[in-house]
Amino acid sequence: QVQLVESGGGLVQPGGSLRLSCAASGIMFSIRAMAWFRQVPGTAREFVARIYSTGNTDYADSVKDRFTIPRDNARSTVYLQMNSLKPDDTAVYYCNSDMSWGQGTQVTVSS
Repeated sequence: QVQLVESGGGLVQPGGSLRLSCAASGIMFSIRAMAWFRQVPGTAREFVARIYSTGNTDYADSVKDRFTIPRDNARSTVYLQMNSLKPDDTAVYYCNSDMSWGQGTQVTVSS
């Protein structure tokens, strides 16, 4: 059974940083692409970033140069390092692998 557990969300001021974590179990983590999505209530879930098993990465234009998505295969964990946060980054952030989703973690950027 695949399980993805996110943590690290919270309240941060504009310009600040947060690091989200997603611990995976039930999958061969090292060969799987891992991704982060986010969703604001009443809107569609949107892609944020993805890291492939090769280490290659993709980013949404809105977060490029501010967010990074490192992975630790030994810990079966993927991270989302978010810098220079803006109020528009406020959303529930979800970890994704193939058809599996985590429960989400709230990120609020506000002064």
